[in-house]
Formats: sequence, C-alpha cells, structure tokens
Amino acid sequence: MKLIVAMIQPHKLPDVKKALFQADVHKMTVSNILGCGQQKGYTETYRGVIHEINLLKKVKLEIAVNEKFVQPTIDAIIRGAKTGKIGDGKIFVIDLPECIRIRTGEKGSEAIG
Repeated sequence: MKLIVAMIQPHKLPDVKKALFQADVHKMTVSNILGCGQQKGYTETYRGVIHEINLLKKVKLEIAVNEKFVQPTIDAIIRGAKTGKIGDGKIFVIDLPECIRIRTGEKGSEAIG
C-alpha cells in the first residue's frame, strides 16, 4: 500500500480528477494549501504599496492505493496536471504500513478498496 501525495495548480484540479477517474481511481482527499518552490512568488501593487507574494495557492491531493494502482495513479496525475511550465507541482509516494476502515474494522488492502 502507498500514499500518493501530489501538490498541483488549483486550475488543473478538474483535469487531474478526470484523468484519475479514467484510471479507475475515485477515492481521494483534496485540500487547499499555500506553498512556494522554484517560482519564488511574485510582487503585486495594491494602493501604491508593493506586496511580495511568495506563498502561492496550490491544491494537495492525498490518495491511498494498493500496489497495482500506484503507477496508474501517478500517470493520471501527471497527465492531468502537466503544463510544461514551472510550478506544475510535485508527487510524493510514501509507504503506507497500515490502513483501517473505521466502519467495518477491515485492515490493509481491503480497507483501501
């Protein structure tokens, strides 16, 4: 079992969701987050005052999958999120030692579904 964590641009979320659904991945957690990377932010002028914006809006996806869905999930995220420009995001794959479904008490691969 793996936990796939991806940080993507907010406007690419519909494309990523569509690609994930096509890959038969339907369970995910989505959060709005702030972060900075190579983009290093930008400056804005508001009422004559320059503001440096270095934390940019991103969307974080967390998807727990069984082994056979790891690569299809990664491929779907890339297919949906890639623009070829800086700031497309990152994907992290983390070992998931245990998963428990609260409702039934199922553990491991059966709990992920």
